[in-house]
Amino acid sequence: MTGNVDTVDIVLWVVLPYMALAVFVGGHVWRYRYDKFGWTTRSSELYENRLLRVGSPLFHFGILIVFLGHVGGLLIPKSWTQAVGISQFAYHVIAVTLGTVAGVCTLAGAAILVYRRRTVGPVFSATTRNDKVMYVLLVGTIVLGLAATVLGNVTENAHDYRQTVSPWFRSIFAFQPEPTLMAQAGLGFQLHALAALALFAFWPFSRLVHVFSMPLGYLTRPYIVYRSREPRLGTSPPRRGWERTP
Repeated sequence: MTGNVDTVDIVLWVVLPYMALAVFVGGHVWRYRYDKFGWTTRSSELYENRLLRVGSPLFHFGILIVFLGHVGGLLIPKSWTQAVGISQFAYHVIAVTLGTVAGVCTLAGAAILVYRRRTVGPVFSATTRNDKVMYVLLVGTIVLGLAATVLGNVTENAHDYRQTVSPWFRSIFAFQPEPTLMAQAGLGFQLHALAALALFAFWPFSRLVHVFSMPLGYLTRPYIVYRSREPRLGTSPPRRGWERTP
């Protein structure tokens, strides 16, 4: 960390990130050890599935593209993409286009899910205060990220986050934090980062833990064979002749 750094910047871009990271990791360990039966998304598909069939895929596929975009934008240095022949203009066009489309899909899916949870009686009754806080943090982070992507790149004063936000993010995991980099970022990117830190700190104590519950065993489990006791209900057609009497 370089000298002459403002105390506020140290708190916002050094202390808070490490606190959020510690809570994120430690919270998941605690949740897995002491609340395994609560490690679930608490599916409400039985209550209503018409809106869920539209909102859930839209949200999950959108958030997957958003995640991959963040991995590419934050973890891959600018010099690497230039070394493989991707110009800054080409990267900018791809990032803004995919980021905007994915963000709109994610926000639309989240809006449908929130509308469903608020208007469908049984689903609303199953909604806890924890769920409401989670939706506020999640939607708020998405909105701020989408606004930073659109307004921060389409306007004339576009901000190159790969020179500020990305190296700051990598410096946190390298344990050589550079808060001055994030202090130079645009306000939209700063608000998005703070909202994301709050979301990650709250993550282990919400239904979002189901992200780490991938059913990998399903790929290798043996087939389940179903057999009927009634010959007429089987897959083989019955032989012609007299019908069986009970």
